[in-house]
Amino acid sequence: MPGGTASCPDDKNREGCACPTEGMTAACWPGKRINRAHGICKDGMTTCNDTEEFGLRWGPCEGYVLPAADAIAGPQACRCFSAGRWAIENLVPCISTGTAGTFLYSSHPTAEDPVGCGSNPTNPPALPPGIWSKSTLNVDCTGQFKLCYTIKGGDVSAPKPDDCTVMRVCVDVWYGTAGVEQALPDLPSWTSTDAACSAKFTEQAGYGEMTVIGKSGECDVVDDGMGNPYVFFRTDYCKPGQMCETGGSGMFE
Repeated sequence: MPGGTASCPDDKNREGCACPTEGMTAACWPGKRINRAHGICKDGMTTCNDTEEFGLRWGPCEGYVLPAADAIAGPQACRCFSAGRWAIENLVPCISTGTAGTFLYSSHPTAEDPVGCGSNPTNPPALPPGIWSKSTLNVDCTGQFKLCYTIKGGDVSAPKPDDCTVMRVCVDVWYGTAGVEQALPDLPSWTSTDAACSAKFTEQAGYGEMTVIGKSGECDVVDDGMGNPYVFFRTDYCKPGQMCETGGSGMFE
C-alpha cells in the first residue's frame, strides 16, 4: 500500500481513521484498490470530524460507486480495460476468387493503389508484402497485454461461439503509461486458408472482433472472467466483404 497501515491506508481515508484538520474534506474509497477509478467505480467524499472519544477521525464515505455485484468483465466490473481505445488504421480485407475457391487476404495500401488489393492476386493468394496496418492503444491501466483482431463469418448482431474464423492477427505489448496513446507493433500481413469461411464472409455476413488477455500493472488478470480473451469490441463489415470505412477502433467503455 502507498502508506499507513492495513486498517488505515493513507490514500483511502477510511471511516474512523485519523485525519489532520477538522472540517477538511477528501476523496475516499472503501473498496479494493485494484478497482479504484476503473469503469463505473468512483471515489466518494469524507469529512474530518472531531470525535469526543478518539479525536480527529474521518467520517462516513459518501457518494462512492463500487463494482456491480454480478459483473466479471468490462466497465461494470471496474477492471483494467474499462476505458480506452485500440485504434487500427486499416481493416480492409481483399478477395481472391478462382478455381481453388474464395479466399481473403490483407490489403496493402500504397499511393498508387489506395485500396491495396493488387490487380492480379493468385488463387489461393500469396502473402502480401509489407504490413497490414499500424495501430495504437490508449487504456486506463499499465500491463502486459496480448491484443488480437479476428475476422469471422457470422452475424455481428448475434455472434456465436462456433462462427468460423477467416483470420487472426495478434500483438503482444507492454503498455507502460496509463491513459497515454502508445504505438503498437505493426499488424502483419495475412492470407486465409479456409475457403468455406471466406465464402461465408463474402456472400453472407462477417464481422471483426477485438480481444485482449493479459495482466495489468496492478496484477489484475485481464480476461473474460473465465480465463479466455475478453471481447471488448465487434465491428460489422459491408458486403461483399469490404468495410464501410477503411479503419476502425474498439472502445472499452
